Amino acid sequence: MNDHYYFNVKKKRPEETFNDVSDYYNDETLSKYAKSKSMMNIQEKITIRALEILKLEKKRLLILDAGSGPGFAAIYLKEQGYRTVTLDIISEFLYFYDIKDLNPIVADMCYSPFKPDSFDAIISISALQWIYRDLNDEIMKKKLINMAKCFYEMLKPNNKAVIQFYPKSKEILENLSNIILNNTNFKGNLIIDNPNNPKKRKIFLELRK
Repeated sequence: MNDHYYFNVKKKRPEETFNDVSDYYNDETLSKYAKSKSMMNIQEKITIRALEILKLEKKRLLILDAGSGPGFAAIYLKEQGYRTVTLDIISEFLYFYDIKDLNPIVADMCYSPFKPDSFDAIISISALQWIYRDLNDEIMKKKLINMAKCFYEMLKPNNKAVIQFYPKSKEILENLSNIILNNTNFKGNLIIDNPNNPKKRKIFLELRK
């Protein structure tokens, strides 16, 4: 990877404009997102890549989709033979479609409602940037640390969490990954696909317990 890869973010993103994710996903925005075939296709491709990183050897494993939105990733996982739990803080997302078989749980991904060693794998697609986006915000930092500790506790030993996200800058990207790795017993690394192409770049944090 070229150390000089750059971020070309000219417009303010929703997570910079709105203090809370639920403020952004009002009725109209939420419905538009949930009905978007393009978004569904993008999330499916990201989920396929996350599965490549997870390298799961068995089907019927239990996977948590943290910050799941309407369940695009979990729907694909179920089609591939995995058992899933979808978790999101916005209840309207979880009940937009009939996803009862994906075990929808309304909760904040930073404060786990699950027992230790509950999941064989954890994925999170396009949600982490809502939790940590300001280098100087101590509250965001504490929430990030708590989320990372929760992920570690509820993941079974010798398994992985894979988090895909959209940081605005290289500084936030590197600081975020360092905070997680320095405050948990996770071992991990960043995986950046197409690092020098901002439009095609996908960033994953691979965390191993």
